[in-house]
Amino acid sequence: MKIRAPAKINLSLRVVGRRADGYHLLDTIMVPVSLYDDIDIRARRRTTANGSRSDSLIEIRCDHPQVPLGCDNLAYRAAALLMRRAKIDLPISIRIKKQIPIGAGLGGGSTDAAAVLVGLNRMWKLHLSVRQLERLALQLGADVPFFIRAKPARARGIGEKLRMLSKLPRRWLVLAYPGFPVSTARVYGNLPPKLTKVGVNTSIATPLESLDKLDKLLVNDLEQVAIKQYPEIARVKAELSLAGAAGVLMSGSGSSVFGVFESKRLAEKAFRRMRQEEGVQAFLVHVLN
Repeated sequence: MKIRAPAKINLSLRVVGRRADGYHLLDTIMVPVSLYDDIDIRARRRTTANGSRSDSLIEIRCDHPQVPLGCDNLAYRAAALLMRRAKIDLPISIRIKKQIPIGAGLGGGSTDAAAVLVGLNRMWKLHLSVRQLERLALQLGADVPFFIRAKPARARGIGEKLRMLSKLPRRWLVLAYPGFPVSTARVYGNLPPKLTKVGVNTSIATPLESLDKLDKLLVNDLEQVAIKQYPEIARVKAELSLAGAAGVLMSGSGSSVFGVFESKRLAEKAFRRMRQEEGVQAFLVHVLN
């Protein structure tokens, strides 16, 4: 079972409150983009190299050295959760080919976990509905439910209240990863006490089509907090603007920044420029519907 797990960007992210348990309440617009991790799920025998029984039902392999391979891996936890839910005792191997940078605000771990839930649901013929998978996904993380459908959506609450959005223009973007991960907990932990009171505007098709009102859409309450801790993010933003982006914003809690471009040609030109920036990993992508 092979699945492509897309990254996401936050076109808008407002922090509108905080729950008693410490979780922050969000009002955000999340959009999948054409940067993927490749997930390969296979059944395997329950044996070790010497032929003896192995008690490990889930084997994780990944080509990225910083990705954990045990229970700290979100894809591992997704498989274990579904095994318990379906009462299945079948050994599997999950191979992850990483393209999405780690700790980049692009949802790399969450999309891998959602892909495992979707893939195993198909492979084992469990016939769980999208809603059922989303409820399971929420047990793994606030933005994992979004990746079950992987369609443009407005997310509220801690990210679990999803409202699908109408089809968006096929805009071309350049993602720029400055070469280091950001601690989400550290960014949220340094948010000022005063939080946003006004919700985001979900009429996002018009700014994406004309781009003249893009600055009103591209808002991220976490951006300045992250920049104070990681000033390099501001430099990457400035470089994307100089490269011709109509609008630039940090995605999620960082560290990645994206630029929205008027055409594919301009995005390609900016992509070539950003690839020359020392320490920056650049990706040419488009919005997925």
